[in-house]
Amino acid sequence: MLIRFVRMTFQEDRLADFLSIFDASKAKIRVFPGCLHLELLRDLDQPNVRMTHSHWESSEALEAYRQSDLFRTTWAATKVLFADKPVAFSTETVEVVQNAH
Repeated sequence: MLIRFVRMTFQEDRLADFLSIFDASKAKIRVFPGCLHLELLRDLDQPNVRMTHSHWESSEALEAYRQSDLFRTTWAATKVLFADKPVAFSTETVEVVQNAH
């Protein structure tokens, strides 16, 4: 499984525009083949920063999404709202530490 984070800094007056875009596309992204999890996070110290956190079955599933019309149209509408370059990275779980109790 691949875990993807995308950190986005928005122009303060354009954050509402992004939230509308996310609201309109989140259900479609979540049911995209290979998407296992999707959430939107807010930075507690920077109110105009949001992060998406998603889980994908594989790097191929993520790449298929990134090549889709859904991604292309959503990203095109989103990237014009940025105040800074987005930061994206993919990870995989190495270890999960359970509570000993």
